[in-house]
Amino acid sequence: MLNAHRLYYCLALLALVTLSQSAIGADRPNILFIFADDWGWGDLSCHGHPYVKTPNIDRLAKEGTDFHRFTVASGVCSPSRTAVMTGHFPARYNIDGHFAWVPSNAKRNMPDWLSPQSPLLPRMLQQAGYRTAHYGKWHLSNNMIPDSPLPSEYGYDEYGAFNCAGEQIPVHEDSEHAVRFIEKCQQEQRPFFVNLWIHEPHTPFHTVPKYRWRFRDLEERDNIYASVLSHADDRIGEVLDALDRLNIADNTLVIFSSDNGPARTSATTELGLMHDTATGAGYNIAAAKGITGGRKGYKSALFEGGIGVPFIARWPGRIAAGKTDGTSMISAVDLLPTFCEIAGATYPDGYEPDGESQVGPLTGTQSSGREKPLFWKMQSSWPIPRSRPHHWVSWAVVHQDWKLMCNRDMTYVELYNITRDPLEQSNLADARPQKVGELRTQIEEWKRSLPARPMGDVFSEQRTQQTDP
Repeated sequence: MLNAHRLYYCLALLALVTLSQSAIGADRPNILFIFADDWGWGDLSCHGHPYVKTPNIDRLAKEGTDFHRFTVASGVCSPSRTAVMTGHFPARYNIDGHFAWVPSNAKRNMPDWLSPQSPLLPRMLQQAGYRTAHYGKWHLSNNMIPDSPLPSEYGYDEYGAFNCAGEQIPVHEDSEHAVRFIEKCQQEQRPFFVNLWIHEPHTPFHTVPKYRWRFRDLEERDNIYASVLSHADDRIGEVLDALDRLNIADNTLVIFSSDNGPARTSATTELGLMHDTATGAGYNIAAAKGITGGRKGYKSALFEGGIGVPFIARWPGRIAAGKTDGTSMISAVDLLPTFCEIAGATYPDGYEPDGESQVGPLTGTQSSGREKPLFWKMQSSWPIPRSRPHHWVSWAVVHQDWKLMCNRDMTYVELYNITRDPLEQSNLADARPQKVGELRTQIEEWKRSLPARPMGDVFSEQRTQQTDP
């Protein structure tokens, strides 16, 4: 009889633990963050693109909210991704451009990778009980730096990536890996955080006959561009379908965005093939046809065409369906505090994000006003290049209604009321000198807070070898 009581007690305890684990998973939503590469604000059929078709992303917009005022923290890839990972402006890590080979990083006063000792979003979520995974582009180091840390050192339980050290995942296999990981988490009754950082539409353009045929009536460059975006949209659809099949779509926050605006050639370029050491062969920049929805500039610019990108969020029952939000000013540095609030994750001791949680604006329970200013730093050309008239800005700040942009030595500025004039049509620098002075002072104070050089264990052995006599 005693053994029967013990058996009953053990079974009851096991059931209680199982129910408790299930409750934890139910209370905290899964998070799927889809981050495209060079996907312009206008490169969606739901944003009016004339021939690109993106029915799966359009579905997210129909079932969620389309935020039109989201900006990333840089006009190029690596710093933009650093902001997502750390919740900090990338200039705090001297990451002002993309990670390349060691001599280029050294020349630009950059580290060779983001330090794994940085405050990191996946690690914070992992410590809060989430299973974490990363699939697709990395570029927080570079595949040409073999001694750079692997993504597994940044707080991921599983990963498959390219633009990193080690084996490179094929660019079109990102979604199948993500689906398998999600299925595993569902079996374990564990909440998950998945980065799906897709390659498209970055060069090289890796085309597949099925998608070239889908747009066979288009001129070749348009055909190439539309085909790679359609292929990416289908892979996103595969993951969304898996959420439906597993009956977890209602408890999953899905966000689609891009790391910067679309790439465009500044001079006439002949269409041809190119080879990338991380992703292989494909078509070159001549096939880049991205559009910005009327925003000035493109990739590598700090005008809105370079940093104003799509941001669509779906969380059934929490985020309004079929809504367009044209006022909430959300930044990439806000994602870490937002995800941590949603997941119930705590910050490491002493950590202070540059961003603010946007749970209120996302769910429509709070107005869109933000307290903290947003800052940008890039290494840009001066004088203004004729072929790239919007690619001269090295410093920028947005605070409340205003955006100030400055050249390298801050001798030239432009001022916009970014709330009333989101397309930056009217430069008010001459009309509002007091506002220029206030914002210039903010940039100067922020500049003084930045490190003069990269710090920590962030240098490849190749750098040491190259500096030895």
